[in-house]
Amino acid sequence: MQQDLVHKVKSNPKYHELVSKRASFSWFMAILMLVIYYGFILIIAYAPKFLAQPIGAGWTMTIGIPIGVGVIVAAFILTGVFIHRANTVFDELNNQIKEEVL
Repeated sequence: MQQDLVHKVKSNPKYHELVSKRASFSWFMAILMLVIYYGFILIIAYAPKFLAQPIGAGWTMTIGIPIGVGVIVAAFILTGVFIHRANTVFDELNNQIKEEVL
């Protein structure tokens, strides 16, 4: 019985669509986050004077601090985007697969 259910799910075209969409979106989000993070690290390594500039005249805060906070905030935003997509697109496909198989 269990093998029949697994075979039905794996042979469903919507299952392949779900796997494909989820994998491509996951890779896109991972690459985007890596570009943001490693871009910041590369700026630290190769242009530290840029990050050390004060935000404005008389300011003690440098440009690097808001950019660093932006990297952290970007991680939270991208997580939220992924969760939203998972709760809408991926869950809808998952429910369609369940309805068709069961």
